[in-house]
Parts: sequence; structure tokens; C-alpha cells
Amino acid sequence: MRRRELLLVLGGAMTAARALRAQQKAMPVIGFLGTGSANALLLAPFRQGLSEAGYVEGQNLAIEYRWAEGHYDRLPALAAALVGRKVDVIATTGGSVSALAAKSATPTIPIVFAGVSDPVGDGLVASLARPGNNLTGFSLLNVELTPKRLELLSEMVPQARVIAFLVNPNSPQTEGVIRDVQEAGRAKGVQVDILKAGTESEIEAAFATLVQLQAGALVVQADSFFGSRREQLVALTSRHAVPAVYSLREYTAAGALISYGPSLAAVFRQAGIYAGRILNGAKPADLPVQQPTTFELVVNLKTAKALGLTVPPSILSRADEVIE
Repeated sequence: MRRRELLLVLGGAMTAARALRAQQKAMPVIGFLGTGSANALLLAPFRQGLSEAGYVEGQNLAIEYRWAEGHYDRLPALAAALVGRKVDVIATTGGSVSALAAKSATPTIPIVFAGVSDPVGDGLVASLARPGNNLTGFSLLNVELTPKRLELLSEMVPQARVIAFLVNPNSPQTEGVIRDVQEAGRAKGVQVDILKAGTESEIEAAFATLVQLQAGALVVQADSFFGSRREQLVALTSRHAVPAVYSLREYTAAGALISYGPSLAAVFRQAGIYAGRILNGAKPADLPVQQPTTFELVVNLKTAKALGLTVPPSILSRADEVIE
């Protein structure tokens, strides 16, 4: 009798173990491919979107993270590693370079990109309304908004006749955005000097050059590498007392003077929802690429006071948020 009970117990344990292994195997996996480093500003809203679609990391979903740490040449290998891992969906951040790496790595695994400026022009999708193939996602329009940031900064610091533009030379968007900003500078009658930084040490060197140029203000390119160095950049602009404009409110919340751009949290939350919908059976080709419809103008009055600046009423009246 005892032997029979023992066999029943062992058999039940083996069945439970097989069921657990099957459950673990069935748990979907998302591959997250980023050009920068791990960033809570991206991941927290992305996970929130996933939870709204019914998926919670560690409970019924696993996420494999691959970060290029600013080395864009690593992206193809990182994307290939996620494909080799046989993930169910790949989410990308950091512009078209990461999305293109994922697209080159797989024609079948669904890809959700976030932060691509021109997905049609970059060859990621056939159109915004009908993406086609295995990609869809969200555009930030950050490249197109860069000249507007220059205009806002010039309005904030009208005495600045030389404005520096800090860019990441490793970004494929840099050459085009330099042309746009220099053209906007000519229209405003200001000289735009280009500073380049693709590493932490190069950022320090760029600020040393900025001082030598006697630039009266600074525009920082919307770039995931700079996003990962947000605290360093804000600290340097404060140390050198340079009025600077950025692309996201997170910079201004950290102490920058002014920012203008879409809500990063909203975009990545929606990307998480899209990824969850795909896990639930939706096809990327049926999910239109979305663009932001609202943009945040954020001003830090405390920083303006420290810089000895008076924020023009024309900017205060348009500001979506004023940090005091």
C-alpha cells in the first residue's frame, strides 16, 4: 500500500514538473534592443503598456535586454542574438539604426520600434497607415523639431549671436539635422557652431570647446546616447552657466533650462501596448505607425534665475509645464 502511494506521489510530481516546464516554455519572450544603456525612463512606461495588454514581466512574460552602449556597430550582432534566442517580439529604441538592425536580422519576427523619425524614408515601412511586413511602431518627430528648439532658445536668449549644436557623430541622422539647424540659424541671424561627442569623455571635451567658442547658448541633439548621459549634460550646462534646450521634459526636470518635444513616457507606453497586442495575435502589418500629436514645452524657472535670464511672457504663455 505504501509502495503504491509512493508511486502515485512520484507520478504526480513528475506530471507537475512536466506541466511547469511546458508553462515556462510557453511563456512569451520580448527582445528589447537599445542603442544606449538601460534607461528607466524608457522601460517603466514600456512595462506599463505591456501590463495594460495583460503581460507582466516575470509573471507571464520574459524580456531579454540587449544594449549597444552607444556603439551602433554592435547592433547587428545584438539583433542576431535576439533572433537566435527565438524571441516572440523585438522592441527597439534609439532611432532607425536599431530598427534597421532588427529588420535585417529577421523578416518574420514582429518588430515594434519607438523613436524613429522617418520610418517610411528610412525604409522600415511601406506607409504609416499600412506598414506591411513585420514592422510597426511610433515616431517621435524629434529630428523635425530640432530647428524649432533653436528658435525657442534664440527667443529665450536673444543676445546670443553664437549658438553651439551638440551632436552625436555616430548617429545616421546627424548629417541631415546639422543642415536643418544651420539653416534655421541663418534665418534667425545667429551662427551655429557644431560640437561632436559620441563618448562620455568627448562630451567633456565638447564643453571645453564650447567655452573657447564663447557660445551664448546650446542646442543638444535628440539622441539616445545623450539621453543616457542626461545627468552629465545637465551638470555641465549648469557648471558652465550655458542656457541649453533639449528634446524631452526629463532633461528640464533634471535641471535643464528648457525642453520641447513629445512625451517619451507616452510613446513607450504605447509601444508596450503594441507589443502586448502582437503577443495576443495582432499582426504588425495591421497596426498603423503612429506619430505624436501633442508636444511638451517645459521651462525651468529656477534654472533661468540661476542663469540670470528672464523668461519671455511669449514662452511662459505657451509652456505646458513650468518648474519652479
